[in-house]
Amino acid sequence: MRFVLIILLFLVFGYSLGLVLTNSSEIAVNLLFSHAPAMNLGLLLILCLFLGILTGMLLSLLLFKVFQNKWEISRLSKENKKLHEKLAQSNLELERLTKVPTIEDTTYIDPQTHVNPTDTTVIR
Repeated sequence: MRFVLIILLFLVFGYSLGLVLTNSSEIAVNLLFSHAPAMNLGLLLILCLFLGILTGMLLSLLLFKVFQNKWEISRLSKENKKLHEKLAQSNLELERLTKVPTIEDTTYIDPQTHVNPTDTTVIR
């Protein structure tokens, strides 16, 4: 991989050098509100290409980060919704398990018909 990067770096350097040598005329640059001194056209082209590539890379990284954050927010929102539903189900189950028995829930035992567990008499 390093070998490929070194070859690409030499190709870009060679192209830049050829661009500067081929376009050797001097031109003045108007920057709307100021003027830059006259400079080599090839050097100006390389400078503009470099600034354009750098700006494009920074904007694309920023845009990708925005989309990545949106995807993460939507994923977390879905997970949050599922957890809220699970919490609601758990609360209902907990409420059902801790419900205090009421009079309707208990069975009535007549105290007069109490059976002594040690009594061994047989009723016929």
